[in-house]
Amino acid sequence: MPVDTDAPQSGLSRALGQGLDTGSEVIPASGPPNLSGVFSLPRSAWAWALFQGVRDPYVVVVSIYIFAPYFATTVIGDPVRGQAVVANITTVQGLILSLSAPLLGAVVNRMGPRKPWLAAAVGLMTPLIACLWFVTPTGGPPVLAVSAMLVLILVLLVYTDVLHNALLSQAATTAEAPIASGLAYSLINAISTLVLVTVLWAFVLPGKVNWPILPAAPLFGLSAAQHEPERIVGPIVAALMAIGVIPLFLFTPDAPKTGIRLKDAFIEGLQELRDTVKVLRGERNIAIYLGARMLYTDGKTALLAFGGLYAKGVMHWHVLEMLAYGILLSIFAVIGGFVGAWLDVTFGPRRAVMIEVVGSILCVIGTVGMSLETIFYVIPWPSASHTPVWNGPMFRTLPEILLLTVGFGTAVFVTAAYSSSRMLLTRLAPPDKIGSFFGLYALSGTATMWLGSMLVGVFTAVFHTQQSGFAAIAGLLFAGLIAMQFVRGGDAWDGGESA
Repeated sequence: MPVDTDAPQSGLSRALGQGLDTGSEVIPASGPPNLSGVFSLPRSAWAWALFQGVRDPYVVVVSIYIFAPYFATTVIGDPVRGQAVVANITTVQGLILSLSAPLLGAVVNRMGPRKPWLAAAVGLMTPLIACLWFVTPTGGPPVLAVSAMLVLILVLLVYTDVLHNALLSQAATTAEAPIASGLAYSLINAISTLVLVTVLWAFVLPGKVNWPILPAAPLFGLSAAQHEPERIVGPIVAALMAIGVIPLFLFTPDAPKTGIRLKDAFIEGLQELRDTVKVLRGERNIAIYLGARMLYTDGKTALLAFGGLYAKGVMHWHVLEMLAYGILLSIFAVIGGFVGAWLDVTFGPRRAVMIEVVGSILCVIGTVGMSLETIFYVIPWPSASHTPVWNGPMFRTLPEILLLTVGFGTAVFVTAAYSSSRMLLTRLAPPDKIGSFFGLYALSGTATMWLGSMLVGVFTAVFHTQQSGFAAIAGLLFAGLIAMQFVRGGDAWDGGESA
């Protein structure tokens, strides 16, 4: 499933798709790129897109669907405490990044070359991701050590995002940049889905179903009892990332040196951030929009980050169900991009955002109302008194199927909202200030990116249920929806102009 990378965030916030344009020129899209030009892209642009395609599956595979739910429910051993721990990890990461990520972009933009910084970040990050293999329920590293490692990985992941996006202007021309960006997000979805399907085919389904296309036993002797299928995703993602970055270093040019020293670049970077914020003076409407976006984006990020963990804990799903869940939601996330485009054209991006946020709130309400023994809060559904809906290897009960269906809606609405949010800014911002406002757009995405996970952690710890923590997400989405009522402009097009 894709993620909002306009704001550096964790947890499917990186599969749903846009781009943190910190430290590089932002080229607003006036419409969908002509993807027929993808095959004429230079190898520098292909290499740039490939790195995002192999980097961001960490969020989909590790942070959302496979490793994080395993860590929270199996390693920690208590889904409720596990959800609180993962929320704390995300909160700490968000606090670290709230100022450091935009400042990094500003500093690197002053100094010039991005590749040395990128090499250092990838060189630190990939071994840490590979070491997730050693996180076992017994005899492995302590929970606190694993938590610290996950925080560091997530921080480094966002730093690579900042540095990578700052290379776009070197990798592609202005006309090629939208096509390269679209290619990158297509690769994220394709590679993430490929990893999930490969783990399902090679390590999880063998021995469980007698299909001729499957190996007779899990490859390499991986043991489900030792939770090795969940743990292997760390080394797989690390290997993809380490190999996929090589073309970027070989074929994508780096920015030239400016001769500015690190100390001076740091001072000038701080000044740049202050100047960026000053752009809001006299722009009350856009300030309201950016504030609203901070709220509902935090809600969407938390919704994505904790959706897989919630499903595993409440439905007691194992790796088979989680892999299938991730694959199916990734497919529906792609559909969400088309839904967002249709809503933008039909209702205008402002109303589209509001529709998509309302849809996300309804999905939170529906998710919280589901359990193995209850449907939509009040309908009892004891599994012992109901026959399975079908005889397949997964999702055999009605509550499971309904939760899966609500997840499809989440994927569609959240993906669509990321797309519509960016389009709305292009409609609200004065054309001569669009670059500055996209800088604010990225900055606003980091300012409170810790808030959603903090609320999930607090509500989970106070009320001792996963449902309570997940329900807190609806509050953020609702607050963003209320703020959107005061935004003006961005209505439906009339002959190509704003209504």
